[in-house]
Amino acid sequence: MSGSGQREDETLIEMTVTDDISVLTDFRTPDSAGEDINGSLLDNNSITDSELPGNSEGLSSTESTFLISNHQRIDKHAQSKDSVFFWDGSRRIDFVLSYTEDTGKDAEKKAERRREFELNLQKSGLELETEDKKESENGKTYFVKIHAPWEVLTTYAEVLNLKMPLKADDLKDDSENILSHVLKLFKLPQEVMYPEPDYFTAPFRKDKQELFRTEEREKFFTPSTRNRIVYYILSRCHYGEEEGKKKFGIKRLLTNGSYLDAYPLHDCQYWKKTDERNCERYTLYTHWAKFTRFYKEQPLDLIRKYYGEKIGIYFAWLGFYTEMLFYAAVVGFFCFLYGWITMDDSISSKEICDPNIGGQIIMCPLCDKRCEFWRLNSTCEPSQYSHMFDNVATLFFAIFMGIWVTLFLEFWKRRQARLEYEWDLVDFEEEQQQLQLRPEYESKCTEKKKNPVTQEMEPYLPATSKAARFCFSGATVLFWIALIIASIIAIIVYRLWVYAAFASIMDNNLALKPVSNLLTPQLATSVTASVLNFVTIMILNFLYERVAIWITDMEIPRTHLEYENRLTMKMFLFQFVNYYSSCFYVAFFKGKFVGYPADYSYLFGKWRNEECDPAGCLIELTTQLTIVMAGKQIWGNIQEAFVPWTWNWLKRRKARNHPQNLYSRWEHDGDLQTFGGLGLFNEYLEMVVQFGFITLFVASFPLAPLLALLNNILEIRVDSWKLTTQFKRPVAAKAHSIGVWQEILNGIAILSVVTNAFIVAFTSDMIPRLVYYYAYSQDEGTPMSGYIGSSLSVFNVSDFKEQSMPMENDMNVISCRYRDYRYPPGHEKEYQVTMQYWHILAAKMAFIIIMEHVVFLVKFFVAWLIPDVPSEVKARVKREKFLTQKILHEYELEKLKQKLCNKNEPLSNDKEFIATKGKVALSAAM
Repeated sequence: MSGSGQREDETLIEMTVTDDISVLTDFRTPDSAGEDINGSLLDNNSITDSELPGNSEGLSSTESTFLISNHQRIDKHAQSKDSVFFWDGSRRIDFVLSYTEDTGKDAEKKAERRREFELNLQKSGLELETEDKKESENGKTYFVKIHAPWEVLTTYAEVLNLKMPLKADDLKDDSENILSHVLKLFKLPQEVMYPEPDYFTAPFRKDKQELFRTEEREKFFTPSTRNRIVYYILSRCHYGEEEGKKKFGIKRLLTNGSYLDAYPLHDCQYWKKTDERNCERYTLYTHWAKFTRFYKEQPLDLIRKYYGEKIGIYFAWLGFYTEMLFYAAVVGFFCFLYGWITMDDSISSKEICDPNIGGQIIMCPLCDKRCEFWRLNSTCEPSQYSHMFDNVATLFFAIFMGIWVTLFLEFWKRRQARLEYEWDLVDFEEEQQQLQLRPEYESKCTEKKKNPVTQEMEPYLPATSKAARFCFSGATVLFWIALIIASIIAIIVYRLWVYAAFASIMDNNLALKPVSNLLTPQLATSVTASVLNFVTIMILNFLYERVAIWITDMEIPRTHLEYENRLTMKMFLFQFVNYYSSCFYVAFFKGKFVGYPADYSYLFGKWRNEECDPAGCLIELTTQLTIVMAGKQIWGNIQEAFVPWTWNWLKRRKARNHPQNLYSRWEHDGDLQTFGGLGLFNEYLEMVVQFGFITLFVASFPLAPLLALLNNILEIRVDSWKLTTQFKRPVAAKAHSIGVWQEILNGIAILSVVTNAFIVAFTSDMIPRLVYYYAYSQDEGTPMSGYIGSSLSVFNVSDFKEQSMPMENDMNVISCRYRDYRYPPGHEKEYQVTMQYWHILAAKMAFIIIMEHVVFLVKFFVAWLIPDVPSEVKARVKREKFLTQKILHEYELEKLKQKLCNKNEPLSNDKEFIATKGKVALSAAM
């Protein structure tokens, strides 16, 4: 066992002040209790290599020095293996590394890397304790436990510019009102919601420790802060040179197999409360991750404290998004209810279903040769269902959602500003974590140039290499987008080809006659094509995710922020085309370029373009949207919950019969799944794609927000459950916002106004009905009577081209009807578009322009009206800045007073004393 096993006056801390400058600073470790225990052990109980178990099996001397054995004075059996502390019971395990002995040709090289790496970790001030493989459950794995002593934590807290508590917050939140009592059912206990009191904070200064609340050193740095600091050191610690290049970082050691895993520990088991000093994981599980708590609010402060701000901000955003979805879901449900109630009042549906009207209208075949003539009333049920989504409420809901999305984004900005203050992220600079140079960038870029800001030499990627990498990356992305478009074209061809097959089967199969009115060839084609499209989407997603990561790694982004942004844009662009292209096809292309019976349009000169149902394509867009959106959500939740649970179950089967004293905490956590750097990325991507579904195409399906709401209620619990029970504890990271996703949401919000305006204008039948109502209706009593006949043109069967003429004409049809506005046979403008067609087109364009301008005007007015930062948050920020400045000045003033009291101090300090006193007065005035 080892703690500060080096000579204390020779211990080094690596301080990374800029992106690529390392400053090594000597320090002397303070006399903490844990360190005294460790030091005495090493001084009084020196152990030779030969005395250590397992040394004969190829361990390096450094590795052997830090092994724990039964020969040492610490009684290991007095300390539970379920503990998160070293065997002395006082030093917390902040990080764990695991490895097995390799018997291959690289065994010695890997052992040398580990020896050098661990030696440099100790020089950086970290304390290590290694568990022999004989202590592990499988008898093969070594576990290196890492502890960061106080001196290391304070040094790196200053390096990372961490904000730490100064003084209790004296601004009380008086937000208690009658509503809070009404919503008490949804509230969590205060100790869960607010695990620690509010403090005013300031960037930590090691030379001013007495200003901060350091009375309880064990609680001053939270476990999430501790593991973040340790990981910062691990990711920058050197382990030697290979091929003339300096090698460093735990990521590279994991990649080359020197270590198997690296992770911080959970503080306890999630299913039981232990006697440890805290057990936040158990609290999160019982109050947050259980599915029976779906109606409760989220303990965001506790999530942030345990997992860090980056994960906390995700759950805050997801919770707020779900809350706002409730209002959209309620309005959408009532719009759907209106369509359902008025379904029997639709004149158009009545005319289609009427045997004397729709039953007498013979429609032209929907495909060449194999399709037959058909009666309009065969689409009775689909036309009735279409009315549920294609009615006047559709227009209202499209406008409402345009305003809702603005309110959601603006109120989220306010919520985010409040969290920034409460979580000490005001003035947080991304460079503290996101803008630091990636270790991969530093290792792969061998050329250096002077930074104009720091005037220091730093690695850089030459412009020619960068341009070549970008060109290759761009070409790869375009290739995959082209692959998606090709798959969509293939599905369109499938739709065109299979429609004739379905029509033939349903006409000749007597068993399908009872459901022929409901299950039409159009509906059967749409459903099967949607399912096929969904399967294709999932396969392409699986493949492209790996390609996107590979090409982003190949670009060698300079910073973590650049890496995340580039990967985000690649993945979202692909997902946008992949998920939405089929919906765009049905909404804006299907049935728009059909031609007419005498001159049909053909895809590739072979397959005749699809036509819309006489009731419109909106019902088909609704079907497409429902299958893809619901299928993605169901599959996503199954995959998120079932896959990690299955892997963990398989891993834990081997330890099922082992008692707690044999199956240690570090082994138990090591068997869990790794959350990974892309864990949150995939969660955001899933939700943003869903956001696109409920905004871009919501005019076709008012129930989409309700489906999203139900999914998100489940999603919050699935994400929390898997994070708390199925995954290793992620390394804490800071983030003051949802990042580039905010800009993507803004872009979707603007695009949604345009798409919904076009859906109402071109996909639904609302505008043609309004034009008929006001300009062409001939019956004042029932203005919409005759609309169906007005929307169908007449065609003479003898004018069919040979390739389009049906093979059978059992009804001896002379003329048929088709959906268009064209002059009848025998007219001087035979088969040319009528004036009604141009009136409808002009009305559609006018509607798009008016709707877009009205919604955009309201959006921008609402955005201007709602300030991004609440006034009380501004007041608190000003108060904290003032108080922090005052405390720091008073501290300096006190120091100066002490100097002036010293008789040996020169009198020239009077000016400094007066100046500092003036600063305090100025701060008070401000």
